[in-house]
Amino acid sequence: MIAFFTDPRNLLSLGVAIAVFATLVSLLGSMGGEVKLESRMKAVALRRDELKRRSRQAMASGPGGLRHTDEGFKKRVVDRLNLSKLIEDPKVAEQMAQAGYRGPKPLTTFYFFRFSMPFAFMAFTAFYLFVFNDFGLPTMTRVTAVMASALAGFYAPNMYISNRISQRRTSIMQAFPDALDLLLICVEAGMSIEAAIQKVSQEIGGSSIDLAEELTLLSAELSYLPDRRMAYEGLAKRTNHPGVRSVATAMTQAETYGTPLGTALRTMAKENRDLRLSAAEKKAAALPAKLTVPMILFFLPVLFIVILTPAIINIQDTMAKGG
Repeated sequence: MIAFFTDPRNLLSLGVAIAVFATLVSLLGSMGGEVKLESRMKAVALRRDELKRRSRQAMASGPGGLRHTDEGFKKRVVDRLNLSKLIEDPKVAEQMAQAGYRGPKPLTTFYFFRFSMPFAFMAFTAFYLFVFNDFGLPTMTRVTAVMASALAGFYAPNMYISNRISQRRTSIMQAFPDALDLLLICVEAGMSIEAAIQKVSQEIGGSSIDLAEELTLLSAELSYLPDRRMAYEGLAKRTNHPGVRSVATAMTQAETYGTPLGTALRTMAKENRDLRLSAAEKKAAALPAKLTVPMILFFLPVLFIVILTPAIINIQDTMAKGG
């Protein structure tokens, strides 16, 4: 086993196998979007019922009735080591909400992995470099690699959350202008804003599960929060996008000052379509620069082989006949 894990060819084969497996999982996961949508919408419905139940309990029992509880091994470790104060990040709760993780349990999980991942990365790297294979490196270089792996483990949870936030925001903003058009149609048809948002959340799920989840939560918050402005501000904070923030501001002003909601939605839908188009144009403009290195590494060698191989074969045949 030691010889297997110290052979670079085996490590390369293992890496290729992991990449192929991840690709297959991604392709198969895209086929189960309908099942995933149903499960997440069911979870949101349960969350809405729970919020209503806790709101009634809070009114009945006074302050403190809305507190969430989180029990388990990770919670005990976080509380015993006081990690929420030791590695406190004032923006972590907001970032977790933007990534789609709500409640105290994901926050506890984040602090737990923020504390444990550096030790796990450091132990694995030290065990591999000092026991399995040192690759002929000096001791100081291996110690530096161990320290670098600990630093990478410390920032790995942040990188995962940032990547999840970026993916979720992209998914939301690709379908948000269409959701605004549907919302405008529902409002102009005479539906209330709560019913229109609930209807749009059901229809937009095929394009963006994340946006459907956010709209369902917005509908739930509009029904139980004492101030409707808080619900719109919560949507803007969870998405953290200027387009959604401007829509939330416009809807708040429309309800506060009595301005026509249809006009505001029509204007916001046009602005968000322009934002989506500008984002697509920006990605298209950056594509040639990104394709330069893949073309040099993968396309040009194959092109040279296809073009030059027949000429080389003809030259060899000519030289063989002449000899």
